[in-house]
Amino acid sequence: MIDKSALLSTLRARIAEDLVALKRRQKDIQDGATHEESRSEHAKDTRATEQSYLAERVLDLTRTAKALDALELADLAEGEEIAVGALVEITADETVSSADVDPYETCFIVPGAGGIKLIHAGRRLRTVTPVSPLGRALLGLCAGDQSAFSTPGGKRSFEIVSVH
Repeated sequence: MIDKSALLSTLRARIAEDLVALKRRQKDIQDGATHEESRSEHAKDTRATEQSYLAERVLDLTRTAKALDALELADLAEGEEIAVGALVEITADETVSSADVDPYETCFIVPGAGGIKLIHAGRRLRTVTPVSPLGRALLGLCAGDQSAFSTPGGKRSFEIVSVH
């Protein structure tokens, strides 16, 4: 079984690293924009747009870090419904045609930072938020339940193998 506290610590560290790098990039761009030799070359200069994007991304990552810091993890007993903080193993109903593809997927339901792929304790996992299509489909289900959700590539069906 995966230690969810250690997994959460790994995710927090990853977000903290990303935030440091993003803040450094934001400072570099701000310093460049205020440099005496820096001036708009033409009407389509994108530096202001990039500064705005970076400021919004820093704010978003800061909110995510705070949400992850506040996340309380609970061990879910057999039969309990999936909620934020759950570690869920699913298997896709689609036929797996390649021996290289793992038919099982482990998802860590977190309040932010969705879509991050992690390797923890030798297992591949990905983070899923409650607002993502998969996250919405998982919430409230239990081990053994089957469900589906829509993606741009079509409908994806799955079965819940385990919930922790």
